[in-house]
Amino acid sequence: MIRKTVLMFMTAALAFSATAVAGEIYKWTDDEGNVHYEDRPVGQEVERVAINSASTNNSSVRASIDARRAREDARADARSQREQDQQRAAEAEQLAAERAEKCEESRNRMQSYLQARRLYKEGDDGEREYLDENQILDARDQAQDDIQAYCN
Repeated sequence: MIRKTVLMFMTAALAFSATAVAGEIYKWTDDEGNVHYEDRPVGQEVERVAINSASTNNSSVRASIDARRAREDARADARSQREQDQQRAAEAEQLAAERAEKCEESRNRMQSYLQARRLYKEGDDGEREYLDENQILDARDQAQDDIQAYCN
């Protein structure tokens, strides 16, 4: 007896759940032209809307999710690469500007070494110490080396 009752209850539950899943939808328009959708027919001019449903294919859903993640990862990698490229370009631009500045300084120093009658450097006590001929040649050679290093 209990078995029969349980079996009837299960059959009834299954029947009600099947109607809930396979329910019908009705479309109707009111007097003001507004479209309504209901689960029961309302009024005279009701149109039944056919709803086709299919079960979900889990493997295709998983493949779609994996593909979306792969695209997002690729976009993130591309964004990171662009940022790195921009940073490298900015660093290269800054280095080029520094080299150009040092080149200009070296050329100006060489020009002053060539035009000056006497060259001097400041000593530790703040007094001028005039350079002899060998020190002047060494200073010019150093300026020429700097020009070669920064201007070429």
